[in-house]
Amino acid sequence: MTLNCVVVDDSAIQRLSIVKLIENHSALNLIAEYSSALETKNGLNIHKVDLIFLDIEMPVLNGFELLDVLNNKPQIIFVTGKTEYAFKAFNYDATDYLQKPITRERFNTAVEKAVEQHKLKLDFNETDGEHIFVKSNLKKRKVYIKNIKWIEALGDYVKLVTEENSLVVLSTMKAFEQELPEGKFLRIHKSYIVNLDKVDRFNSKNVEVGAYEIPLSRNKKSELVDALNNI
Repeated sequence: MTLNCVVVDDSAIQRLSIVKLIENHSALNLIAEYSSALETKNGLNIHKVDLIFLDIEMPVLNGFELLDVLNNKPQIIFVTGKTEYAFKAFNYDATDYLQKPITRERFNTAVEKAVEQHKLKLDFNETDGEHIFVKSNLKKRKVYIKNIKWIEALGDYVKLVTEENSLVVLSTMKAFEQELPEGKFLRIHKSYIVNLDKVDRFNSKNVEVGAYEIPLSRNKKSELVDALNNI
């Protein structure tokens, strides 16, 4: 298995050191190297990337700010000279956090983690049913699509309400919507995405999912009717 990756660092010398490590690792395929967050954002619109080696302290937009504007985030391995960002990096669901200078052994350990996570993402068991993986309470959790009832916006987080429980995940509504299978969910309000299979009743103001009433935006009613007719 080979992961397509890019290196993002405003220092040419630091980029070169990471590039050399990548070129000597059989599981990595270097797609590009970028010197700024803006350059990276534009590049990711062109290339399919599985993994980013990302510096944090960069001018204009730092590494965290870059991730905030990406809709579909690849795996991230942060590469920085400081330890103070480690906790924040974990909140961004980083695969690993490498402190400069990086040894080959430590680099290889981080890549092994990335490969395992990529395998996990690709793993699809037909007997289990369609699913996604989310990070909640510092743990990766498998969530079956059929069990999701709705998703609710909570500032910088979203609340994922399932048949069994509720999970709070660091994500924007727009980013999380991209993770859901097309045609099975609909954003019926700026703060709510609903599983169409779970809709019991609706009127001009609300959608009922079991005993719960979820607000329905006025301009979303016709879209909801069309979506329900097509499932």
